[in-house]
Amino acid sequence: MASGKPKKKNPRLASGRKRVRQDVKINAANTSLRSKYRTAVKNVEKAVLAGDKIKSAELFAKMQAVVDTVADKGIFHKNKAARDKSRLATKVKALALAA
Repeated sequence: MASGKPKKKNPRLASGRKRVRQDVKINAANTSLRSKYRTAVKNVEKAVLAGDKIKSAELFAKMQAVVDTVADKGIFHKNKAARDKSRLATKVKALALAA
């Protein structure tokens, strides 16, 4: 076997071809939003580790909007979004209280 992936066949029906076109667009949009979500969370975690109270609070506020948007679209489960927000909120709050 030369390649690991099996070769995909093109759908015969027009509705199937349209579905494939739509799937490519939707997949690209979902991938972009998933990346934005992970980047937002990572930025807050970096700011917390650096000990920057002001920056971490600002990034946390922005991260909440991104997380809510992604959860509403169903890209990540709402409970995962809530869990991530809760954990980061705890870290940001602890950082603010430590000073």
